[in-house]
Amino acid sequence: MAKKKGMLVLEDGSTYIGDSLGAEGEWVGEVVFNTSMTGYQEIITDPSYWGQMVVFTCPHIGNVGVNEEDVESRQPYVRAVIARQICEQPSNWRARRSLPDYLREAGVPALSGVDTRRITLTIREKGVMRGALSTEDLDAERLLEAARNAPDMSVLTPVDEVTCTEPFAWREAVDRGWISKLSYDMSAPHQGSPHVVVIDCGTKHNILRHLVGLGARVTVVPAHAKAEDILALRPDGVLISNGPGDPERAPATIATARALMGRVPIFGICLGHQILGLAAGARIYKLPFGHHGGNHPVMDLTTGEVEITAQNHNYAIAMESFEALPFEMTHLNLFDHTVEGMRHKTLPIFSVQFHPEASPGPHDSLHLLRRFVAMLECATEGETHAQTN
Repeated sequence: MAKKKGMLVLEDGSTYIGDSLGAEGEWVGEVVFNTSMTGYQEIITDPSYWGQMVVFTCPHIGNVGVNEEDVESRQPYVRAVIARQICEQPSNWRARRSLPDYLREAGVPALSGVDTRRITLTIREKGVMRGALSTEDLDAERLLEAARNAPDMSVLTPVDEVTCTEPFAWREAVDRGWISKLSYDMSAPHQGSPHVVVIDCGTKHNILRHLVGLGARVTVVPAHAKAEDILALRPDGVLISNGPGDPERAPATIATARALMGRVPIFGICLGHQILGLAAGARIYKLPFGHHGGNHPVMDLTTGEVEITAQNHNYAIAMESFEALPFEMTHLNLFDHTVEGMRHKTLPIFSVQFHPEASPGPHDSLHLLRRFVAMLECATEGETHAQTN
């Protein structure tokens, strides 16, 4: 039986038709491509993709199905899934359902059989564009108008759509089955159990799992939480998480980050890195087609070592804006020489543009989460020692 068709039209007028394997209806959103070869489930449930139609450059996804353990949030956040081939009959012992079934249940459209190479080359040449997707009325002219009239991501406030509504404690650690593959030992005793407050701009579960696995007590608070409310929780450190959209559309979080500087150690990841930059007075700009994938080489300028990193962002900190700030650049992207990390020259504040939790992606940068928790453990032990003397 012939499959129902769907159509994607980009704002430049290019048109793509594929088999509809997800939800039925019409959507508009920003179209980006992701170069990761594995981890489609983690990508689809990453809140940083809110409002974006993700084009997978990997030619075949869905072959291992979907399970309950590998999700990175409470639901899929991508606006649509576009692939060359989506497997409808998965073969893996961990699979609980197929990817098309999962997407249909979540209300996410999916097009299979699409020329994803052409889409990727178009975006690389012309930059990220808005698109319109329909499985109901495949009128290219009408969808082109819808794409061009869709709101730009820079005017939206997606962090408000993905953050939690109330503070809560997170207690789940990384699955012990993965520990032998990681760079730390969960069975080792942890001193101090530092309290980390995570500002949830769209945090991925694996960031929280690693913090717990490293011995931290974790409290997650909404992105709009005020500095006074966070300090009232008596944190040993604050982590500002990843999240979607333009960081300048999160003014409350920027104000909180600025107010916390010098009062508590801070670590920023991805959007959190950009928010820290804005709080410090740096400038942000939008990249032509962003960084989305698990194969980006980044040099640690403090050691000269190169790490292969996982990334998902459309914005970056302007390198020249560091000149008048008490911050210095620590990491450099070797693809396009953009800023990938920074640290304060005197205060315990640092951040990275990439994802050290590696889900999906290489484990090269897990040491950064370990460094953050170890820094807080040392501070906690020192405070305890001072109190006992």
